[in-house]
Amino acid sequence: MPTYDALIRNAQVIDGSNSPGYQADIAIQNGRIEQIGCISGATATHEVDAAGRVLAPGFIDVHTHDDTVVIRQPEMLPKLSQGVTTVIVGNCGISASPVSLKGEPPDPMNLLGPAAAFAYPTFADYKSAVEQAHPGVNVAALVGHTALRSNHMEDLYRTATPGEIAAMRAQLRESLEQGALGLSTGLAYASAYDASTDEVMELASELDAYGAVYTTHLRSEFEPVLEALDEAFRIGRHAKAPVIVSHLKCAGAGNWGRSPQLLAALEQAARDHPVGCDCYPYSASSSTLDLKQVTADFRITITWSTPYPDVSGRDLNDIAEEWGVSLLDAAKRLQPAGAVYYGMDENDVRRILAHPLSMIGSDGLPEDPFPHPRLWGAFPRVLGHYSRDVALFPLHTAVHKMTGLSAARFGLYKRGLIKEGYWADLVLFDPKTVHAAADFKTPKVVAEGIDAVWVNGILSYSDKQLTPHRNGRFLSRQGDLRTHFN
Repeated sequence: MPTYDALIRNAQVIDGSNSPGYQADIAIQNGRIEQIGCISGATATHEVDAAGRVLAPGFIDVHTHDDTVVIRQPEMLPKLSQGVTTVIVGNCGISASPVSLKGEPPDPMNLLGPAAAFAYPTFADYKSAVEQAHPGVNVAALVGHTALRSNHMEDLYRTATPGEIAAMRAQLRESLEQGALGLSTGLAYASAYDASTDEVMELASELDAYGAVYTTHLRSEFEPVLEALDEAFRIGRHAKAPVIVSHLKCAGAGNWGRSPQLLAALEQAARDHPVGCDCYPYSASSSTLDLKQVTADFRITITWSTPYPDVSGRDLNDIAEEWGVSLLDAAKRLQPAGAVYYGMDENDVRRILAHPLSMIGSDGLPEDPFPHPRLWGAFPRVLGHYSRDVALFPLHTAVHKMTGLSAARFGLYKRGLIKEGYWADLVLFDPKTVHAAADFKTPKVVAEGIDAVWVNGILSYSDKQLTPHRNGRFLSRQGDLRTHFN
């Protein structure tokens, strides 16, 4: 009679492959899924009756800024409480490594924390720090273009010289050898906006030899978004690297309704090159307070301000009225600061979410005192609101966009699916009640309906509580990411 570490009985298994669910028992042994089926006559150290519940692969948050928080606050409650078992860091051109700051972190690297949080001059240093922290979730990492620029350029408001590009290439190459997933850019931000397409192409040329990925926060998500998409695809083709467009959106009131154009461009590019995107399930974005995005067309809420910390959670319009100044002058006075921008149309959000080339990423900002609710609620919102309530797509498709598709695109070996021999990253949830409890008024609230989460076979979250066990690992790039990209 076999004895397992854990047995999950009577589960509705949705395995991450975009196939409908089936009833089965799951046996876990030594961190992996040992057996799937009707498992009779076996015992386990830990048994769960999952009747009426769905068992899915642990969710993979492909777009995070958790780079330093996984080390400084390794419990990772905002992620585990919504069923996330793996985070991908280093997005939007900003990463914790390889970084050697000369002063304060430039905007938007300050989204990752203060200067003291950047203590990893090499990618290997960061990997070692994550492993020593034993975070509650698995961590895989990209290298940020802006991080490389800050290491080798005194002035970020110009394109790099040949010598600077050579130094950045060498540092990127070393990071790829040490297990980085690829290169990310944040070309919309002032600290990278003046980088020429040629600068990025030359850097991205390092990706081909490693089968690594290129992810990009486009140079514009506003009116020139199609031109920005074209630039991203040209860089990817030049580098022979898969392209993932970060948080694809139609930003700004003048851009609403253009999602069919964006998705058509994505589909066209995908015909002869591996291309996809991630998105989050909200019609509001969040980042640093960008003067170029200050407008009266839609609401803007301040999430933090260094000179005026007491305004966190207040609307920019109310602050400007109280001070008797224009929106732009108020924004200038508040900087450096962060904001939530209610600048998208819900119909565009739904079209992008539902598209087969899109996967789910939270883009949560853990350093914000008053964060966008996506930090705590992105994944249950997809399951509860968009799949169950709105019926945008079936539950097995929602799960696929958070698991199997994500693992394939980033080459996460033996993760993202419920299959024998795969790592037992698992989430058990109630499909009738799961939903995001976090909202824009109370953003730091654990999700409803997430019953249990296992990370590498260890129960890490149960009954709205963290267990004492943190079992996340650092996941280095394994093999050529072009092989399984779909």
